[in-house]
Amino acid sequence: MKWRCPICRKATDSETSADFPFCSERCKLLDLGNWSSEKYVISEPVLDESIAETPEPPADRDEDERESR
Repeated sequence: MKWRCPICRKATDSETSADFPFCSERCKLLDLGNWSSEKYVISEPVLDESIAETPEPPADRDEDERESR
């Protein structure tokens, strides 16, 4: 597959480049440096894990009507 290096945007090939997806060892090390200096970060989760994924069943309406009487 032909791709572009994520650092310098030079064309690179997965079949011929040992440093794929980078075009060279230099670009590979620059990317590693970006991670280690925290220039790149993993984003926060889209969903809040503290919120239950399944909604609670609705309260029984008959019980509500009996309590109001």
